[in-house]
Amino acid sequence: MKDILFDISNETVVLTGVSGLLGSSYARAFLERGAKVIGLDIYSSARTDFLKYEFNNSFQFIAADVSKKDSLLAAQEIIHTQYSIPTVLINNAAIDSPPSAPPEENGPFEDYPEESWDKVIDVNLKGVFLCCQVFGGAMAKNGKGSIINVASIYGIVSPDQNLYQYRRNRGEVFYKPVAYSASKSGLINLTRYLAVYWAKKGIRVNSLTISGVYNNQESEFLTEYCGRIPIGHMAAPEDYNGAMIFLASKASDYMTGHNLVVDGGWTAI
Repeated sequence: MKDILFDISNETVVLTGVSGLLGSSYARAFLERGAKVIGLDIYSSARTDFLKYEFNNSFQFIAADVSKKDSLLAAQEIIHTQYSIPTVLINNAAIDSPPSAPPEENGPFEDYPEESWDKVIDVNLKGVFLCCQVFGGAMAKNGKGSIINVASIYGIVSPDQNLYQYRRNRGEVFYKPVAYSASKSGLINLTRYLAVYWAKKGIRVNSLTISGVYNNQESEFLTEYCGRIPIGHMAAPEDYNGAMIFLASKASDYMTGHNLVVDGGWTAI
């Protein structure tokens, strides 16, 4: 007998940041279970090319900039014409200053560039705001849908700057920047706002807080990080897929305004 509780085979999913490591993993999880996925990102990648090859008409990539409303409206027009009004929106697109960024990006808070703050907030927070206006608004008019906003442990707690002491010990000036944390914290309360605002419209809005994902980080960083996290290792991209399916399916029908934390125990300490 088919288990309808976690069945997402009839869902039409809009997923931002699909070209990245996590976005492509989320897309695959839905596609393998019969859903249609429209992936948005500024550029396609080898990951999205492979998804298109493997899943054919069930997957479509659309180039779009989440920080530009006109770009999202153009994507929406394509989606409504070729598919239907989405039933799931996953706001996954996000940026941060990478470890290899220029010194001013990862330097002291007092010198953090204003333009860097604006860029991160534009994508990570304004981008979700705009996607919810465009796609979430259409879902609300249709009276059905689940919105999943991808948050971070650093939206709940401060980054542990001790993780990067090994870099400072070797003469670098390095701190985890502020904008990513601020954006993800704002995202969690944006989620709560929209959950209440759309509660009578058949739209559920939840956030999924995740921790670090293994992606060939420096061995010194891995030693520090894995020594700090109770579960003892960084996540693999697929470790979050179960939570995604849960939040999109009937299994979470009575859940809205919730921040689901899947973090290997990081915030339990």
